[in-house]
Amino acid sequence: MTEPLTRRDPTEHTNGSDPIAGNGTRSAVGRPRRGKVGPAAGGYDAESIQVLEGLEAVRKRPGMYIGSTDGRGLHHLIWEVVDNSIDEAMAGHADRIELTINADGSVENLDNGRGVPVGLQKQTGKDALEVVHTVLHAGGKFGGGGYKVSGGLHGVGVSVVNALSEWLEVETRRDGKLWGQRYERGKPASPVRQLGSSGGRTGTRTRFRPDPLMFETLDFSFDQIAQRMRESAYLNKGIWIRLADERESPIREKNFYFEGGLVSFVRYLNQGKDVLHPRPIYVERRDGATAIEVALQYNDTYTENVFAFANNINTVDGGTHVTGFRSALTGSLNDYARRASLLRDSDANLSGEDVREGLTAVISVKLTDPQFEGQTKAKLGNADVKGAVQNAVTEGIAQYLDENPADGRRIVEKSLIAARAREAARKARDLVIRKGALEGMALPGKLADCQERDPEKSELYIVEGDSAGGSAKQGRDRRSQAILPMFGKMLNVEKARLDRVLSSEKIRPLIIALGTSIGETFDLTKLRYHKVILLADADVDGAHIRTLLMTFFYRNMHDLVDKGHLYIASPPLFRISTGKVTRYARDERERDRIVREMKVKNLTVQRFKGLGEMNADQLWETTMNPQTRTLIQVNLDNAAAADHLFTTLMGEKVAPRKEFIRAEARKVQNLDV
Repeated sequence: MTEPLTRRDPTEHTNGSDPIAGNGTRSAVGRPRRGKVGPAAGGYDAESIQVLEGLEAVRKRPGMYIGSTDGRGLHHLIWEVVDNSIDEAMAGHADRIELTINADGSVENLDNGRGVPVGLQKQTGKDALEVVHTVLHAGGKFGGGGYKVSGGLHGVGVSVVNALSEWLEVETRRDGKLWGQRYERGKPASPVRQLGSSGGRTGTRTRFRPDPLMFETLDFSFDQIAQRMRESAYLNKGIWIRLADERESPIREKNFYFEGGLVSFVRYLNQGKDVLHPRPIYVERRDGATAIEVALQYNDTYTENVFAFANNINTVDGGTHVTGFRSALTGSLNDYARRASLLRDSDANLSGEDVREGLTAVISVKLTDPQFEGQTKAKLGNADVKGAVQNAVTEGIAQYLDENPADGRRIVEKSLIAARAREAARKARDLVIRKGALEGMALPGKLADCQERDPEKSELYIVEGDSAGGSAKQGRDRRSQAILPMFGKMLNVEKARLDRVLSSEKIRPLIIALGTSIGETFDLTKLRYHKVILLADADVDGAHIRTLLMTFFYRNMHDLVDKGHLYIASPPLFRISTGKVTRYARDERERDRIVREMKVKNLTVQRFKGLGEMNADQLWETTMNPQTRTLIQVNLDNAAAADHLFTTLMGEKVAPRKEFIRAEARKVQNLDV
């Protein structure tokens, strides 16, 4: 969930060479021409306009195609290649995918689909295999002949991977023959040629090594890839996905196969929670060319977890399929509650928020022409999908509740309790707002606010402890840094409803300081600080306090995390000094390295027991100065994995937490107790 913020500009190449120019000089793309200045102002004339050929645009601006050149962008290369194999599976032509991280850092993906076509492509005069790998927006996903359902609609997937790889090799088995080609930094290094017989098999093998000139890191995360492969297997029941990591000895391997599909997915998401009904409600319908699949199950928690997909793409911002699902859920439960006399004629209907408390659901639609909003495909816009999903889910839920009246009663009773709690939460929230800055009244007394009024330039440090808060207030930059001290451990919101959260004396000042409100009235546009930084001791207690705060933000201010506003400060654990030279270390390994480097006899090593032991200057120098500090940005790569982790670490059940500790304890390098 976290990644360092020490990122370089993806367009910079510190060795002084340009991977596009290929001649040890900087390319003229995007820069004024040198030499004689023409009649246009600043030498900007027609000759200044450059056209990037082939895949050069991808290498010049990789962030436009894969989002970033850090770890997230690196893994995006794998997603693009695997998604092509998933498209084959959705089209009914593949049922097995094998993904391997090789010992040399390259990645290999093999499927048993139809194989990439070979032969002359008339528009370009080149072989179709080469066109697919070297031309943007080329593939079988546009005309409708190759794929009826596909996630890779922009057609830039494997060609972008090729452009950003040091080398890429592809083999395709079809029509009884084995064909192949090799590329280096996006350019063909060999012609398309027959390598032999297909051996009676079909499919595609793609092997590539990311280009170190383009990425800040080449370290693939097995756990992150495994989570993505697990999700793909859930969404495509009956497909077998094997993941192997040959960088380790013995080889690390996981296999994913779920005959239950979304039902298995929902059961996985509800692990560690007490469910209200043992069997998830499952709906599978087809409306014309649109396939609709929904699984849902209620648990005893107070949060809603709905994950939506369109053609296997996680639509994190929802869309018409989510709108249709929510309308169907609210209407179906209200109709059932009336028919079962659980709601009287004088009672108001249950709201959508009431019926979604404790809900875990996965919505998957597969359609021929999905309309996504934006390049990120975060929201589905097809208007007709809303009605199709609403009809299918209404019919499916009504049938289940009629056949399982005891389950229906438990679900409605939980919703009725949620309705009463919602009213209590509304009153508590109104009290917070009345006391807060939204009404122009005073901010919390413990808050030392900054002078800056532009949220983009403002930071809020949430600091553990009284003495640390005092040092932070003295050492901060008063223009842009605000300090909010917190004392002791706050409420574990994983085990509390919103009304209890709002009544907490530790949480209420934080809500007021941020200015966004909370719950259904949360408004990110009113956030007073665009960097919210958690600053706690570098020990177990500090880690616990950070986890409690992260749970609060994830469960109650989800968009604040999702939009990248939450950070973790990384204070040092050691101070190494000779009297004249002082350096700081964040763990034992860094301490030992610094001691070896300094080679001085009269060396003193101080171990900070907490932030309170640092004076204001030390805290500023090590943890608050934007020029020298280390911040870790909390991001949300996989919401399903994050939800499962918070449930495990902060939920009611102890057994899953013990199992997690047993499995992960050996990975801890710096355990301070």
